[in-house]
Amino acid sequence: MDIKISTKSPLQLKTPCLVIGVGEKDFSDPLIKELDRQLGGLVLQAKRSGEFCGKALESLTFQPTGELAAERVLLVGLGLAADLSLEKLRQAAGHAMQQVIDKKLNGAAFALPLCPSKPNDSAAQTQSVAEGLLLASYRYERFLGAEAIKTRPLPKSINLLIDSNHKKSACEQALARAEKICRGVALARNLVNAPGNVKSPVYLAEQAQVAATQSGLKCTILGQDELAAEGFGALLGVAQGSMREPQLIVLEHRGGKPDQAPVALVGKGVTFDSGGISLKPGEKMDEMKMDMAGGAAVIGAMLAAALLELPINLVGVVPAVENMPSGSAIRPGDILTSLSGQTIEVLNTDAEGRLILADALTYVKRYEPQLVIDLATLTGACIIALGHHATAVLGNDDKLISGLLAAGEDCGERLWQLPLWDDYDQLIKSDVADVKNTGGRAAGTITAAAFLKKFTKDFRWVHLDIAGTAWRDQNQPYIPKGGTGVGVRLLVTFLQNMVANK
Repeated sequence: MDIKISTKSPLQLKTPCLVIGVGEKDFSDPLIKELDRQLGGLVLQAKRSGEFCGKALESLTFQPTGELAAERVLLVGLGLAADLSLEKLRQAAGHAMQQVIDKKLNGAAFALPLCPSKPNDSAAQTQSVAEGLLLASYRYERFLGAEAIKTRPLPKSINLLIDSNHKKSACEQALARAEKICRGVALARNLVNAPGNVKSPVYLAEQAQVAATQSGLKCTILGQDELAAEGFGALLGVAQGSMREPQLIVLEHRGGKPDQAPVALVGKGVTFDSGGISLKPGEKMDEMKMDMAGGAAVIGAMLAAALLELPINLVGVVPAVENMPSGSAIRPGDILTSLSGQTIEVLNTDAEGRLILADALTYVKRYEPQLVIDLATLTGACIIALGHHATAVLGNDDKLISGLLAAGEDCGERLWQLPLWDDYDQLIKSDVADVKNTGGRAAGTITAAAFLKKFTKDFRWVHLDIAGTAWRDQNQPYIPKGGTGVGVRLLVTFLQNMVANK
């Protein structure tokens, strides 16, 4: 799909579909008034009848005759002008794009207005619209037949229309940024959506290597023997129930000065989570192929950062295992010795993500990072607390958390902070080991983070629980059903803010 920036007049552009954003109570805009005139008053008639009032994500299609060059006009509601944000612009673009795809159109032109919150930043708005289009265009087709793929073709060309007084070169650069970021999101979504019979830890490592080759990242893979030699006791404990060997994936981007301490990104990579001996219920267990979404986000973010040539040093670490029940699997009550030397009493083998993260967080210490962010589909308790609308954020550095909260608002991947007081440490205190891997049902998301905190005493650290945001059961404006790729745009936005605020 070819996307181009254009300064052509919307109502004079020949296109299969002209998409125009309309604000609620904003039908006096000159473009809308002229469109209404050329449509013989149909736009205002739709407003008077209540068929289309410009409310957020409302839509209405016309097939005009006469003056208009476009074959059809799709109006998409933007809501009240005072509430219009980059995220709402992104959603409107994605919502409209889904309709363009559903109508099997081979092209479209998008004319969406400026956001009051960023009236002079046409580049940011162009990037948001482009992200909405690209992310809404995603589909996982690897196992679909040719006929099924043909039933929903993507448009071949898209024009993003900007006003002639906007700097076209800046908007073109913004479009290029969006394409690189969305490439990282698409990779993350592909990895999450891949079925468990394909997605072994080795497969995940191979895909990381492909991404590294495409972007100039350095990729290092530690296999079973190397992990054992290093002393990854917690990670190997989880992996021992599966025939598939574990991997530790390490990606490096050296965009900063040689002596600059890197930012470390750590992502949980459980390629399938049966729960182990503490077996999960059968219902929806098929979705546990997504338990490596944190790892997918790290790989996707590292790809995007390299493509964007961010001037910062990064290291991404993904511990990849499969959690299965077998005669060799760890049992409830077993005690593991982690890479840090701390011992862990395993009370529930389905609380396995924190075990592999414990070793990965210990491992990144050798890079002497300036800060560490981990992402994990860690707890069902997070879904109970926040639903599917926000990612939980906890950590040991409030300034770092504030930066991530701001990045989440900027990119539409919102976060909500939960407390991590020392009081919660008592819930994971073990009688027979240094720590136990679960504190029970109460405050499950917090006690999981409290466990991880035991392995992060030497650096600034934030934990993101994406259990509720990594997967969707229904289509959203720019998020198709399945893996969302959450975390990629959040991390890239955070890193870009870091660079800008130096």
